[in-house]
Amino acid sequence: MRHRKAHSLNNRFTSWRKATLRSLARNLLIHQSITTTKSRASSVQPLVEKMISLAKKNTLSAKRKVYALLGDHKLVSILFNEIGPRFANRGSGYTRILGLGLRRGDGAELALLELTEIKKKETRKPKKPKETKRADDGTGQEITPQEISGEKKAKPETVVKEERPILTKKPHKKFLGGIRSIFKKERDAL
Repeated sequence: MRHRKAHSLNNRFTSWRKATLRSLARNLLIHQSITTTKSRASSVQPLVEKMISLAKKNTLSAKRKVYALLGDHKLVSILFNEIGPRFANRGSGYTRILGLGLRRGDGAELALLELTEIKKKETRKPKKPKETKRADDGTGQEITPQEISGEKKAKPETVVKEERPILTKKPHKKFLGGIRSIFKKERDAL
């Protein structure tokens, strides 16, 4: 009898449901936000909350419990070294569910499940271009940084390249085109 066993079954048998929840939890920890249905998000949220609270403890037994759920040593180390310390000042509420509307194909409610404190991705700053100075003799030619420092390079002579004819690529064979060539008979006119 299943008295007082109130959790969402998500229309799956036990092993399939556990695999779905583990997969969603893994992807949430890797990507820090995932888009899924509202029912899946609400059923995986308690699992992820428990794992993050175990990561805050940072004990060996906690790592073993999380590894039993995730099954990946690298992901466990990311959870305990990066995600757990990020939530050190927070008592609960490590994840949030934001509604995204209905899915176009079947009308299922979509939701965005994300960690409340997301690590921002580092963006690289573009390199500053090297400054060139104009010549003072009025010709308007640019002077390179090497010429400024006294190193002058000999200008290479301009070489005229021969124009090659443009080769057209053969059209990509479609899937059925490849099969036709295998089963083609002599009398077929395809």
